[in-house]
Amino acid sequence: MLGLALAAPLAGCGETGNPTAPAAATSTAPATTATTSGGPGRMLVFSKTTGFRHQSIPDGINALRDIGVQLSLKVDATEDADRIADASLARYQAVVFLSTTGDLFDDAQKAALQRYVRAGHGWLGIHAAADAEYRWAWYAGLVGAQFRRHPAVQQATVVVDPIGRTLVGPVPERWQRTDEWYDFRTNPRGKVRVLATLDEATYTDGGMGADHPIAWCHDHEGGRSWYTGMGHTVESFKEPLFLAHLSAGVRYVTGQSGAGCAASG
Repeated sequence: MLGLALAAPLAGCGETGNPTAPAAATSTAPATTATTSGGPGRMLVFSKTTGFRHQSIPDGINALRDIGVQLSLKVDATEDADRIADASLARYQAVVFLSTTGDLFDDAQKAALQRYVRAGHGWLGIHAAADAEYRWAWYAGLVGAQFRRHPAVQQATVVVDPIGRTLVGPVPERWQRTDEWYDFRTNPRGKVRVLATLDEATYTDGGMGADHPIAWCHDHEGGRSWYTGMGHTVESFKEPLFLAHLSAGVRYVTGQSGAGCAASG
């Protein structure tokens, strides 16, 4: 397969966001090499939703499984939050949050995810992973920024940082594609390494201005975090360039790329 800012936050793809969301916290601790008790070569895709549910989730799972084959990773998929536990997570080099929405975890599950990342593992967020757990400050820091609102699905130009090619994938420096373009509650620049931004002159009703990050990564409390705001549509997961973008993220969070991800100014 790999071939108008608003006075109050709007909902993530149809659901009401939490206006009391805390400011994102982050860490500048360097990432360490991920290891697992079950050995290398496994990745967990987590797609639980308690808010809006994206039609593209099954397509995303299939695409990530195809990427796993290419990268020699066995990919498991679940919506069971009980899998976010020490014993289960120890089998995986990285966890992908695929358009997760709403409140996902109890306190024990939150603590397990924190331990997992702090042990040097990887976390990758796709699209609505930024529309989840608004009351959990640690999660906001892991993602880098949280969803605020979006205009209608439309074509726009993504401007890619050429220096971060290994981390963003082999896509054009001005990459035209159609998606649902998120505005975020805060601009994560300075806390993360911005890999790509949106040119708001190329689409209607963008709300962040001249500096609109849409994909980024960072070293978070000993682990690796990589996020893309793209991936709303079913068609996204059939686009070779978007799949190459995701593959670059998978390679980073599983430690295959060897790339670092220090925050950019």
